[in-house]
Amino acid sequence: MQLIFLTLARDELAEAKRFYNRQQQGLGGSFQREAQTAARLIQERPLAWQIEIDPVRRFIFDRFPYKMLYIIRAERIVVIAVAHQHRQPDYWVDRV
Repeated sequence: MQLIFLTLARDELAEAKRFYNRQQQGLGGSFQREAQTAARLIQERPLAWQIEIDPVRRFIFDRFPYKMLYIIRAERIVVIAVAHQHRQPDYWVDRV
């Protein structure tokens, strides 16, 4: 199954990486690797993670307070947000 990112989700990912790089050199790279792992696991087993708000599913990062929110459409997985878990919890709902 193909996995794609909405432009807004890709922008959120890039912004979080920049934020973590400002905090500590190399930390943004760690964040990006965790996001890549999340994307790979979602692509391998898209139905394995909980529903956030139907039909949106969430993958919660291990090391960082982020979650990857995605929907399954036909033969595609669409990442609609890479969201901080403690800020504006439902800001992404209109993207569905």
